[in-house]
Amino acid sequence: MHDYKFRLSNLFMDKYTIVVEKGENGLFIAYVPSIPGCHTQAKTIPQLMERVKEAIELCLECGIKPQTNASFVGVRTVELGKHAAASPA
Repeated sequence: MHDYKFRLSNLFMDKYTIVVEKGENGLFIAYVPSIPGCHTQAKTIPQLMERVKEAIELCLECGIKPQTNASFVGVRTVELGKHAAASPA
């Protein structure tokens, strides 16, 4: 398996931008915008960082190719007007 990881590191980027959010349940959630479907969660940031590394490796091993043309630009806030709220079901 070590040889396979070496080959993976030669084929793909060594650094990935991740987005970290805190969910309503208190868990930290991370996803990798350049790898569709690559996400994980954890109770702490250090644990999350280890898990997201594992998630990236698993996605690459499964043949999911990173979008190399994607680049992080920033975070923005959008404010909706009062009438934009959804009506209760």
